[in-house]
Amino acid sequence: MGTVIIIIVGVLVVLASYVISVYNKLVNARNKVDNQFSQIDIQLKRRADLIPNLVETVKGYAKHEKTAFTEVVEARNKAISAGSVNEKIEANEQLTGALNKLFALAEAYPELKANENFIKLQEDLKDTEDKITYARQFYNDSAMSYNNLIQMFPSNIVASIFGFKKYSYFEANEKDKETPKVSF
Repeated sequence: MGTVIIIIVGVLVVLASYVISVYNKLVNARNKVDNQFSQIDIQLKRRADLIPNLVETVKGYAKHEKTAFTEVVEARNKAISAGSVNEKIEANEQLTGALNKLFALAEAYPELKANENFIKLQEDLKDTEDKITYARQFYNDSAMSYNNLIQMFPSNIVASIFGFKKYSYFEANEKDKETPKVSF
């Protein structure tokens, strides 16, 4: 009888150790995903901070292009106020589109394209966009590792007991996936 109790206690200790170990791995993976998302947030904030200066610089040359400025400002404000991951993804896709229109507008003003302030802002924005791209890639890698952990057996049992939820990925929107039309 004493041996059976020792075996049962031993099994319970091993089982509890396993649950604790898996739980800690899940928490570690979730925190890594949260950290990676905060890295994206930092870059998105940097981009949002650059936009007013960019808009003001372009405004000086293209005063009659009010709709483009309004679109950029509205998209920026929406991106700043977005709450969830999916809201931030969607809002920042709209902001990227608005910025692309603003840069296309700048092509029509050669003196603007030559302006040192505009060139510097454009370089800073490009650098920030590159950092956002890398941060999104790291986020997606972390989210994939975490999602694998909560979906694979036997860690999925512990994940479901403690309510760990799947993370969404940053993905290209359908418009970005289209093959560009090139004509000569």
